[in-house]
Amino acid sequence: MSQTVKCLVWDLDDTLWGGVVLEGDKPAPIPAAVGTLHALDERGILHAVASRGHHDTAAAHLDAVGLADMFCAVEVGWGDKSTAVRRIAETLGIGSDTLAFVDNDPVERAEVAHALPLVRCYDATQVGELPARVEFQPPFVTDESRRRRRMYQAEHRRAAAEKDWDQPNTDFLASLDLVLTVRRATEDDLARAHELTVRTHQLNSTGITYGMDELRAMCRDDGYQVTVAELSDRFGSYGTIGLAVTRLTDTESVLELLLMSCRVVSRGVGAVLLDHLVRTAVAAGRRPVAELVPTPVNRIMLVTLRFSGFEIVRRDADRMLLAANPALLPPTRPGHVRVDDRTGVPR
Repeated sequence: MSQTVKCLVWDLDDTLWGGVVLEGDKPAPIPAAVGTLHALDERGILHAVASRGHHDTAAAHLDAVGLADMFCAVEVGWGDKSTAVRRIAETLGIGSDTLAFVDNDPVERAEVAHALPLVRCYDATQVGELPARVEFQPPFVTDESRRRRRMYQAEHRRAAAEKDWDQPNTDFLASLDLVLTVRRATEDDLARAHELTVRTHQLNSTGITYGMDELRAMCRDDGYQVTVAELSDRFGSYGTIGLAVTRLTDTESVLELLLMSCRVVSRGVGAVLLDHLVRTAVAAGRRPVAELVPTPVNRIMLVTLRFSGFEIVRRDADRMLLAANPALLPPTRPGHVRVDDRTGVPR
């Protein structure tokens, strides 16, 4: 199994700490467990809890020992551990093949392994060894990786606020204070940019997959602009959610790849990023052009291009070429998203 673990799910009693809370103990966390918590958190690997007991009692003790903030999901009750692990996967939006589970009880590990055979299970005695195992070593660790827990926690608060919102959705978007930060890609962005090209399909204009060496070469080439976009709101950061690769000629700005994480499709920021790129091209005296390879899942990207003023100028067997008339650009995008332009490109 080659998948890197994205989340380690912990039992609590006699695994994270040495004792049983419901028996009146006030157990201290096991030092090796705390070391693993922090080591994996630094790599962008999330932590969650699937344990037996009373939820409020366990949560209170997690808070008392200063570890509550380390976890993105806490499932404590009397049901099957596998059911709790399955709910954690659903809450975090990740596959069971990217989960690991650690528990001192061999029966609990066996139950999870039987119900969820893709989940890797470990004895609590192994907890200090986990950071050294290959499955807990992501190929890249970036600043964004180190912020992953915070981004998931912000998303939970955001989702709760949206669920409680009883006014029109447009008002909720306006209340978020969304900021789209647009800047040139740097060396530190290459791993995330590569990941976006591999993982993003619905909001992807051409489906091109760029390796890090290709992206690095384009960043250094004056004939290209590689742009990344980060999104934040009053709850926190969404991280790097957009990528654009633009080839520059004397007369045209050719968008060879535009993609946006599907996590933010409801925020309407794809059109805002495209509008920014179009107006930057026009300000530089170039005609905005975009390539599109239609797929069964990326029709929303064609709709976004058309609403942004692009018309189809050529259609081949598997590819479209679209262009925008600078004289016929649509009005400025709705003001629920503020663009923070850090590209240094005159507009």
